[in-house]
Amino acid sequence: MALALDPAAQDLLFREAHTANTFTDEPVTEEQIQAVYDLVKFAPTAFNQSPLRVTLVRSPEARERLVAQMAEGNRPKTSSAPLTAILSVDLDFHERLPELFPHAPHIKDAFFSEAAPREAAGTFNATLQAGYFVLGVRAAGLAAGPMTGYDADGVNKEFFGDGKQKVLMVVNIGKPGEGAYSPRSPRLSYEDAVTTV
Repeated sequence: MALALDPAAQDLLFREAHTANTFTDEPVTEEQIQAVYDLVKFAPTAFNQSPLRVTLVRSPEARERLVAQMAEGNRPKTSSAPLTAILSVDLDFHERLPELFPHAPHIKDAFFSEAAPREAAGTFNATLQAGYFVLGVRAAGLAAGPMTGYDADGVNKEFFGDGKQKVLMVVNIGKPGEGAYSPRSPRLSYEDAVTTV
């Protein structure tokens, strides 16, 4: 076997997994989400910067505020998902670098003292972590519905009014409901995507 991961796990994480559009009303527990985070936090980011922040939208009031910012087609699924997570980048992630990268505490000021390069690095690495998060949701036996169809300025204003975080994506989470999945779209072949030099 070319892969160490067993075929059932490959199916769970990749081959059989789809973006879910409907969900059952079975709750997603705090323990499940903590298990997801405690798994995916070990995936790599540059300088271990770990800039992803996860905001769990559980209360009806917060759900209503979020749904108002979603694109029209994403409102019904966000309204009905058992849990929705707002994934964002912490624009002040560098403040934790002395703790997270203790063998080189100078990195905080050497590379991240200016806002623009800090935001670019944080956004890139938090986006990597968002991908890991989706895989972690699948590893928990749940379905994920990641979306970027929303008013980003509106979400930021509603949930991150201090300007220290910026939304990257919204993810609906739960057990897949009836008609949850669209047919699998094509993917590029190895020959189309991989070049050896």
